[in-house]
Amino acid sequence: MDVGALVLTIIAPVFILASVGFCWARLGNDYPSEFLSKLVMNVGAPCLFLSTMTSSGIQLQVLGEVVVAAVLVLALMGVIGWILISRLGLKTTVYLPPLLFPNNGNMGLSLCLYTFGEEGLALALGIFMVMAVMQFTVGVMIADENAPSPLNGLINALGQPVVLASFASVACIALDYQLPEWLFRSVSLMGQFTIPIMLLTLGVSLSHLSVKNMRSAVLLSLMRLGGGFMAGVAVAELLGFEGAARGVVILQSTMPAAVFNYLIAVRYKGSPSEVAGVVVTSTVMSFATLPFVIAYLINY
Repeated sequence: MDVGALVLTIIAPVFILASVGFCWARLGNDYPSEFLSKLVMNVGAPCLFLSTMTSSGIQLQVLGEVVVAAVLVLALMGVIGWILISRLGLKTTVYLPPLLFPNNGNMGLSLCLYTFGEEGLALALGIFMVMAVMQFTVGVMIADENAPSPLNGLINALGQPVVLASFASVACIALDYQLPEWLFRSVSLMGQFTIPIMLLTLGVSLSHLSVKNMRSAVLLSLMRLGGGFMAGVAVAELLGFEGAARGVVILQSTMPAAVFNYLIAVRYKGSPSEVAGVVVTSTVMSFATLPFVIAYLINY
């Protein structure tokens, strides 16, 4: 199979499922986004963590290195994003979160799975865990000028089922513990609905968003995608990553802005229409840029 055909097999499922969700909502059909999002975050994603991590054969050291890489990428994007936003005269509380927090869940997990297999999914879940904790602590602090102490935000984030499941998965890896077959099959079955529902929900969410300030949306989207790619490459080179670890760090860093940025902006009244513009624009642009990123990773 040539590179073009291989890239198509990776990108197509993501695009098709997101498009189905988009069209479904545009046609006026009901879609219980709130219910399904809670189901994914409280049941599906935790089960996906447990089943994937405990069966992937991933080494704890490799997982830890990828987690460190995610933190470094986040810090690097924070510095670059703050400088760019300041130069453009934009509001940090509005535009910095979409630059910092990419869509490592809906799109990132599926793309890493299709590109690098089960090992890639396990590593991608490690990055997703880091970004989820940071978004609901640091992200909320940035978006809400009257945010409570970061300790409270950290406690709330660490109490989420998906984070608790990730800790349990790490413990299983560290202790070389295998889940009983009946339990593994149960959590594996429940985890299988996570990625399809996340992609459908992404499409539905995009159907409800619109772009208000096109100039700012395009500039920030270019920064999210291009800056994320460069940050991912820089960190991967710095840490000497190779193979799936290198690819996952770069691919997860190159994702468009997460829809959760919009939801947090709505919650804390942080110009959600402006944030929505970055989410929509970066996602649309990513369908044009991701094939080249994946082709680069495959050929590296």
